This record gives sequence, C-alpha cells and structure tokens, in this order.
Amino acid sequence: MDITDPDVIIAGAGMAGATLALSLAQAGLKPLLVDPAPFETQLAPTFDGRASAIAYAAFRQWRALGLAEALAPHAQRIEQILVTDGRAPGAATPAALPFHLRFDSAEIADRSDGEPLGYLLENRQIRAVLSKAVIEAGIPVLAPAKVASAAFEKGGAVVSLEDGRVITAPLAIGAEGRGSVLRKAAGIGALGWDYRQTGVVATVRLERPHEGVAHEYFLPSGPFAILPLTDNRASLVWTESTARGAALKSARPEVFHAHLMRRFGAFLGNARLDGPVFSYPLSLQLAERFTAPRLALLGDAAHGVHPIAGQGLNLGLKGAAALAEVLVDAARLGEDLGSEVVLERYGRWRRFDTALLSAGMDAFVHLFSNDNPVLRLARGAGMSAVNRIPVARRMFMQQAGGAFGDLPRLLRGEAL
Repeated sequence: MDITDPDVIIAGAGMAGATLALSLAQAGLKPLLVDPAPFETQLAPTFDGRASAIAYAAFRQWRALGLAEALAPHAQRIEQILVTDGRAPGAATPAALPFHLRFDSAEIADRSDGEPLGYLLENRQIRAVLSKAVIEAGIPVLAPAKVASAAFEKGGAVVSLEDGRVITAPLAIGAEGRGSVLRKAAGIGALGWDYRQTGVVATVRLERPHEGVAHEYFLPSGPFAILPLTDNRASLVWTESTARGAALKSARPEVFHAHLMRRFGAFLGNARLDGPVFSYPLSLQLAERFTAPRLALLGDAAHGVHPIAGQGLNLGLKGAAALAEVLVDAARLGEDLGSEVVLERYGRWRRFDTALLSAGMDAFVHLFSNDNPVLRLARGAGMSAVNRIPVARRMFMQQAGGAFGDLPRLLRGEAL
C-alpha cells in the first residue's frame, strides 16, 4: 500500500469520506483515507439499527461512481411519503386526523426521470458497498489509525497519528464526525445545542406490505417515522425525551412491543422486532466555517442535524459531490488544492445551503415537537395549504430529493 505523496488526506472513512475518496480517485487524484476503526468492520455488515433515506439526486452520485448495481439489492424505493400531525397515542389513533400531507413520486416523474422520492438503505449495507469499492479502486487506507494532531502550514497539511506516524499532503479533509480533531486543530468552532431528545431506532418485520410508503407522524414528544426497507421490513425512528428514550431502550422485548404497537397501530398488521433496539442522542452542531488554510470539513464534522427530515447523510453526500468537483477542476487547472482560493469555492457553494437547511430542520423540531394549540393550528393550516397546492408539493418533493439549486455534476448523474 503506497501512502506516500497523497494529494488529499481524508480523516474519516465513513459514508461521506469514502464517497469523496472514490470520486477523487476516479478523476485521477490520489486520496488517502485514515480511520480509527479497523477497516474490516466497514466491510462487515455490522448491524447498528440505522438506515438512511437517500435523496434520488444523492443516489445518482453513487450511480455515476458505478456503485448502483451493488447497492440496488439493498435499496427500497420510496414511492410515497405520508405526513400526519397527530396526538398521543400517535399512529394508532383510530380517528382520521384533519392535517396531513401526501407526497407521491408520480407527481414529479417528468422532472426526476422516473426516480422515486428517495431510497431507503441500511447504513451497514452502504458502508460495506463503499468499503469494497475503496479496496477495488486501490485507495490506500490507514486503519485502525487515529489522528492525534494536525498542523496547517504554508506548504501543506501535516497530520500526526497516535501511533507516531506523520503524513503530509497539500490538503486535509476532516470527515471524522462531530468531534473532528482536524476541525479543532484548525481553530474552527462549532455552534449548536442539545435537543434533550433521543432517537430510538429499531427494525421491524411487517405483516402486511408497506408498498414503498414512508409514514411520518408529528407527535408532541417528537416525530415517529416508519420508513420502508427491503424484504417487507421497516426502519423505525422514534423520537422521545431523553428519559423516555432510555426507558424504551432498556425495556423488556414484550414491553417495547406493547408500546410499539400502541404507536404503530394495526394498519400494517403486527410489527415484529427484527434485531436489537438502539438509541442515539439528538443535537444540532454546525461548524463556524467549512474551510481553513489546507483544510476542508465534510459530513458531521461540518454539520450535524436532527433526523426529522432524513437530510443528515444527504447533506454530507452533497458536500462530497461539491468538494470533489472543486478539487478535480482545480487539479486540472494546475492550482494548489489546499489554497484558500480553491477551498473558498467549496465553502461558498455549501455554506448558505447547509445553514439554511440546518435552520429549517431546527425550526421544524421546535414547531412540531410540542402540543401548543396555537402552533398546532398554524402548522396544520400550513400542511393543509401545501397539500392543496400541486406546485408547492412538487417544490417540496424536489427539495427533499436533492434536485434543487446549484447541483454538483455528480448529483446530476454526470462523471467528473
């Protein structure tokens, strides 16, 4: 494995980091991945309960990188999204609720080339496909190897690992999560707050076909999402207060199932747990800047948002597409990849869009995670209005599908 003279050091071999590495390598650049976990754990389909709703534009990116065939068996098309403003006990409430939204992929088929609203994939399957592609592309990976410190000098980024090795490149990418060592080494602060909520995550096997329909119920304690997976399973993202989330996580299987069916209702028959129950704390974190001399931030190192609209990974993939395009174009012009002139193109491209979406998700959390009667009336009226205006519905669907605004070439399905 040749780790000498890389063009880019990418700290973090997760989904965003690996996608960026593949994009750069296919365009002729030499990325080097560094990750604290043994790389075999990425290849093994280790179950952590999480699944991601991938916008159809983000899936085009993987298609352009030649990954669609390997991902397709694990990708469930999302044909419809049903959004309901509910009250306890939630999805099981027998009476029809007056406020709802229905999004249907058929409405934008002429604009999306017949794509669904998105694809639901388990994170473990995405990681395995990306990691296999990294190995097949011959991209060097240092793992397990943890970044200890970094210095950003005039001639390049100098990254020191905990095992004593030192690697250098014109540019380093911090893609190692919210606690990014590279972000801190560059003196970039982060804004954010704790939502005092927990996302309880589980996979269930359904008695009746889900037909590719995703359900999101906005309840006083937070959203409750039923997201369709392959093999007639569903991924549940159940938002609760921190205390209730901990109680659900530790509940006996029969107790959890009773609470689940009370929330879930019987419209898809019995929902049987298919694997363990997991929980994750929910918070907002946004880096003050996405770039510094010799450094760019990507994925959760740049932004961590609430999963209320499933946009976290999509933001990271959109960032990977934009950063890859900026770097590849700069390399073809003979520019210094780590120069502030080059990196500012990436920061300018992604900063406003990311801040706007993060603020929107934060507003959604506060607007929908409560039972205030005035807010309930206002959000219900808004949902009903959007539901009656086809143009507004199509705009929301295109936005959720990632096909809105100034798209990088990869998100348009074009090679770099």
